[in-house]
Amino acid sequence: MRFVDEAEITASSGKGGDGCVSFRRERFIPRGGPDGGDGGAGGSLYVEADPGLLTLYDFKRKRMFAAQNGRPGMGRQRFGRSGEDLVIYLPVGTQVYSIQDGEESLLADLVSPGQKVLLAHGGRGGKGNMHFKSSTMRAPRFAQPGEEGVELRLRLRLKVLADAGLLGLPNAGKSTLLSRISAARPRIGSYPFTTVNPNLGVLRDERDTQMVVADIPGLISGAHQGRGLGDRFLKHVERTRFLVHILSVEDVDPGNFQQGFQVLNQELEKYSPELALREQILVLNKIDLLSAAQLEKLGQAVAASSLRVHLISALEGSGVDALVQDIWASFYRLSLAAK
Repeated sequence: MRFVDEAEITASSGKGGDGCVSFRRERFIPRGGPDGGDGGAGGSLYVEADPGLLTLYDFKRKRMFAAQNGRPGMGRQRFGRSGEDLVIYLPVGTQVYSIQDGEESLLADLVSPGQKVLLAHGGRGGKGNMHFKSSTMRAPRFAQPGEEGVELRLRLRLKVLADAGLLGLPNAGKSTLLSRISAARPRIGSYPFTTVNPNLGVLRDERDTQMVVADIPGLISGAHQGRGLGDRFLKHVERTRFLVHILSVEDVDPGNFQQGFQVLNQELEKYSPELALREQILVLNKIDLLSAAQLEKLGQAVAASSLRVHLISALEGSGVDALVQDIWASFYRLSLAAK
């Protein structure tokens, strides 16, 4: 199934049923009077976060949704049946915006599994003519119509929810690392932009604590302006607690490796200053491509810096265990701080 993180749909709550105009007609009971029942209420419109969904793909195929209308009232003071509510199930992390006159307003931000938000009440059912009888109006020949439902144009935006985000330039080895540390099997290739959709992997510790790691598709300089895969995927970084910033040793100067990390950090700051301040674990990948002398020089530069840097080979596994331990350390610390 294709990953889709934005969609636009139209959804409406149900119309209330009309009240009934009816008069009691029974043998030997003259002037029976009005007995029209009320219409049923229309179904309400809800959205709910479903952890089993990962994409908005279905909403590219179906764009119109409507709750059930209420049934009209009937004679003998019988009330119409209420319409069934409509629940639209969305992936966890979806934001729901209402579009009106070209302006968007946030209606719901589904950040927790099972979270359910009411978007629109169903229309109220109309009153039957039995309600309008009075001393001066013995035979009302009118009833109240049902209230119309509410129609909404909605824009759905999915922002992947993850504890840690793997961030890096194209072909840095993020997908390879994710496949080594989790059961995820993302597409892997030896060319840029192999990953064109966010991939999620799950890590578990010895206590069966779960941590979700997202492989964010490769970003390049100018991503905040839409270059490369652009800011379409920068929004997914917003949901992560911390970042694992990965560079290939092919893209850095061993004597000045810090400069390599500045490219994407500048993009993060231009997109959102808050993102630039998020905790980062720095990783230099593909050390299997270096000679012993080159690796020693790079190791000396890392040791001389005060940065939190790991030298790894995601392909061969060297250094990965220490990196995973550091990722868990950040997870535990930030989880504790959030309580």
